[in-house]
Amino acid sequence: MNSLVHTRPDGSRLVRLDPAKRVLFLTKDLAKIRRQLAGELDLRMEEVDPAELLDDINTDVMTPAWVCFRYKPEDIALDAYAGLVDEKGQRVFPTRALLDGNFQVIVSGQRKGTGSSRETAPQAEKWCGVELVIAASFAPIHERNNLNLGQLMGGYDVLRRLQLGEEVPLAEFTGRYDPVTRAMLEAGGLFPFSARVRSGAVQVPAPATGERPMTMAEKILASHVIGGDQSTCVKPGDCLLVRVDAGYSHEFTTAQVHHFLAQEYGEGYRLPIADKFAVFEDHLLYADGVPKMAPFAPQIEVLRSMQREFQRHTGVRDYSARNGISPGICHQVAREQFVDPGDFVQATDSHTCMGGGNNALAWGVGATEYAGLVHAGFTFVRVPESIRFEFHGALRPGVTAKDLILHVLATYAVNEDTLDRVMEFGGPGLRALDMDERATLTNMATECSAKSGICEADERTARWIAERRPDVDVRALTARFVAPDAGAHYDGGVHRIELGAIEPMVAKPGDPTYGVPVRELGAVGIDIAYAGSCTAGKERDLDFYARVVGEAVEAGRRVAPGVRMLIQFGSEAVRDYARAQGYLELFQRAGVQVIEPGCGACIGCGPGVSDRPEQVTVSAINRNFAGRSGPGKLYLASPLTVAASAIAGKIVAYEPGMFRAPVSV
Repeated sequence: MNSLVHTRPDGSRLVRLDPAKRVLFLTKDLAKIRRQLAGELDLRMEEVDPAELLDDINTDVMTPAWVCFRYKPEDIALDAYAGLVDEKGQRVFPTRALLDGNFQVIVSGQRKGTGSSRETAPQAEKWCGVELVIAASFAPIHERNNLNLGQLMGGYDVLRRLQLGEEVPLAEFTGRYDPVTRAMLEAGGLFPFSARVRSGAVQVPAPATGERPMTMAEKILASHVIGGDQSTCVKPGDCLLVRVDAGYSHEFTTAQVHHFLAQEYGEGYRLPIADKFAVFEDHLLYADGVPKMAPFAPQIEVLRSMQREFQRHTGVRDYSARNGISPGICHQVAREQFVDPGDFVQATDSHTCMGGGNNALAWGVGATEYAGLVHAGFTFVRVPESIRFEFHGALRPGVTAKDLILHVLATYAVNEDTLDRVMEFGGPGLRALDMDERATLTNMATECSAKSGICEADERTARWIAERRPDVDVRALTARFVAPDAGAHYDGGVHRIELGAIEPMVAKPGDPTYGVPVRELGAVGIDIAYAGSCTAGKERDLDFYARVVGEAVEAGRRVAPGVRMLIQFGSEAVRDYARAQGYLELFQRAGVQVIEPGCGACIGCGPGVSDRPEQVTVSAINRNFAGRSGPGKLYLASPLTVAASAIAGKIVAYEPGMFRAPVSV
C-alpha cells in the first residue's frame, strides 16, 4: 500500500496527505496548470469549481503513442501528460514536469481516462509519485488499470476533507468495491493480491446468487466461473474467478507484458494455455514512414524484438508481419479466425470489444491484468451492469452502422448512460445488419465508455464464421449461441431505436460524442479522407467505399484536387476480397492511395495523419481526440460519407447519383 495509508496500533488503516507533498488540479485554464507545475500556485478543492476541471482526459493525452514506445514504467513516467498541449501546440507538461512536481494527488473532471486501454497512462502517474487520483467519474478500463496498480481513487468531497487535515478511513476509498477488488486494492495491486491468492491467504468464494433471468454478458460470465456448473447464476456486482477463452496483445503492449511476467514469475515462466492466445504486429508497422515517429524507430524495433521473444517463449499464435506486411489488425483477424460465440475474451487493447459482434463477451485490459490472466488462465471479474438497445426497421440507403453508433454516442453515451455497462444489441432490426456492420457497433462500445458491446447471434453469425474457418461446423457454432433470458434486468434500461430514423452523422473534432447530422454541419473543406482502421477496414466497408468511388468514376469524377484519400485494409482477407471484387483497379482510377493491412493513421503511426494544425481530415476511424491522428482537425464519419467527401472536397453525406451532372431540359 502507498505512503498515504497509515496503520494505527489497533490495526485500523487511515489515509492522510503528506503535508510536504502537493495536489495538482488539471484545470481547463492551462495557464493555471503551468503555474502549479512551476511551483507558483497551490490550489485547494474548496477554491475550485468542478466545472473548471478538465473532462474526458484521454489516455492519448496522458501517454501519447511515442511515449508508449518505452516499456518500463519508470521511463514512461518521464513524459507523463506529454499529449496535453495548448492552442499553439506547445506541451503543458515538459519532460519530468509531473515527476519533479512533488505531487501526491492529481485532480480532474468527468470520465477520467477515456480512450485506449493503455495502462501506461496510470503507470505514468504512479511512477511520478501520484498516489491518489481524484475525478468526478472514471472510464471503466482506466479505473480497472488503477485498481490493478493499487492506486486509490476518490471524489471531490474526500479531497476537501483530506486537505483540511482530516484522516479518512481507508474503507471510504475501498468500501464501494466488491470484497475481492477491495482486497486487491488494499493489498497494493493485482500482483501482490495474486500472490496472496496462490498462498491461500485469500480465497474467492463461488457466487451465491440464486436462479434469475440473465443478460448475455451475465450468462457468459456465469458459464465461465471456476468451479461453477450449468445452474450457476450471477448478477451485477458479483465478483468472480472466471476462465478466459482467448486473448491477444500487439507490439505496442507485448513487451511490457513479457517484462512484467519475467519480473513476477521469473525468466522461465510458462503459460497454461496458448491455443487461442496470440500476438500481432499491426499497430506500428508504418510508424517509420511518419516523420514525427521516425526518430523512435530504434525503440519500436525493441518492442518488436521483445514481442518475438515472448511468442517464442510462450508458443502463442503468431501474427507477425511477413515481408513487411501484417496479417491484419488484431481485432479484425481475431473475429475472422478464433473468437467464437459464447467466448470470454481479454486483450491489451480497448477495441477488443469488437469481438462482441461474434456474440462473444470481450473487453480490453491493461498489461498488468493481461500478464496475470495469461499466466493463470483465469482472471477476476466484477459482473458489469448492462444496457440494451432494441433495433427495429432498417437503415435507409446512405446510412450505415457508423451513423447509428455516432447517434448512440451523441444521445446516450454523452449522458453516461452507457458508462461501465455492457451494451447489448438486439431486436428484429439487428438481423438487417450484416456481420461487419454489427462489428462496427461493438467496436465503438469503448468510445461510449462502456465495458463492452455484444450482439445477439443468428444464422448469419454462424455462416459468416464458418465461411472463414473451413474446419468449423455450423451446427456446433449455433450450439454456442448466447441469448438474453426473457425478463433479464438492464440497469441502463431497454432503449428502442427506429433504424429508419437514423441519418448520416459526423462527430466534430475533439471527441466521438460530439455528433451531429451531416446536414447541420455546414461547409467544411477537407485535406485528407482516411478510410480504414479496425472500425472501417472490413469487407462491407470496402463495399461502401467502392460504391461511392464507382459512381464518381462513372460520372468522370476523381478524388478532389488538393485532397488525399487513403484506404487501408483491416486484414489480408479483406485485401484479397477487395482484389477479387476489382476494387483495387477502381480505386487506382479514382486517385485513391491503397495501403496494406494494419493500423496506422488511427494512432498517428501511419499514412493519413495530418502534419499541420490547419489541415482538416474526415475519417472513418473511431476516435478524434486532439492530436491522436496528427495536429489537424479530425471529423468522424461513416465510410460512405468519407468517400463522398473525398470526391466532393468537403464533408457531405452520400446520396445515390450525387456525382452525375444534372440533365439539362
